[in-house]
Amino acid sequence: MGTPSDFEFLVRGDEIVIRHQGRTATVLRGARAAEFLAQAEQGDPQQLMARVTGNYRRGNERVARQHPRNAR
Repeated sequence: MGTPSDFEFLVRGDEIVIRHQGRTATVLRGARAAEFLAQAEQGDPQQLMARVTGNYRRGNERVARQHPRNAR
C-alpha cells in the first residue's frame, strides 16, 4: 500500500482545515483540533490527515471484493 499524499492543513483561528488535492476534506475544531496538532508534530502528518478524513482506504477495495475468499 502506498503512502498518502496530496494532503495539507491550514490553521485558521481556532480551527484546522484539512484539504486533499486542493479541496476541503474536513474541518477540525476545539479539542479535536488541538489533538490533531499535537499528533502532527510527533508523527507523519500525511498519514494522520488520511486517517482523520477517512481517505486512507483507497485502491484495492474493488479487487479484494472479487477475491474468492470474499465471494458470497
